[in-house]
Amino acid sequence: MEDTKLEIHGLIHRLPDQLRRWALLLIWTLAFGYTAGMFYLVDTTSMAPQGIEENYLGNEDQEDAEKMKFKMTKKQVLNIIHSHVISYSLIFFLLGTVLLLSSVKKPWKTILLIEPLLSLVLTFGGLYLLWTGITWMKYVVMLAGICLSIGFYLTLFLLTLDLVKRQR
Repeated sequence: MEDTKLEIHGLIHRLPDQLRRWALLLIWTLAFGYTAGMFYLVDTTSMAPQGIEENYLGNEDQEDAEKMKFKMTKKQVLNIIHSHVISYSLIFFLLGTVLLLSSVKKPWKTILLIEPLLSLVLTFGGLYLLWTGITWMKYVVMLAGICLSIGFYLTLFLLTLDLVKRQR
């Protein structure tokens, strides 16, 4: 009986050069957009737990605040969560698809396929809980966001290496 199992590990090296170049351009375009979002986070939160809290819960009780911020409405928070979770899921679906075809070692693939999705749920679920008043969630949000970004950039780096190397 013939084995019809499709082996996708390393399949990327058997793809036409034009398709591999397109995949490389795609992941770097995603990187551009993701990095722009990181600059936005620096501007709105200063990449600090207190900045995250102030961005969602406001700082109107601080008389010495440089910039006055007000607590977001439920509609604003749900809109942020909804749009980010859907868009990030699609980003990681695209990256994950290319990663599955790559020759990146299988244990790394497993980690880099699962971790961003878990971090995504922790980040944006944590933001909602922070907004409800569970202020220690700002630390979970920050740690999960760091893990999300590390996973994104590590995947980008490994895929770039894999896409530019020639099959031997």
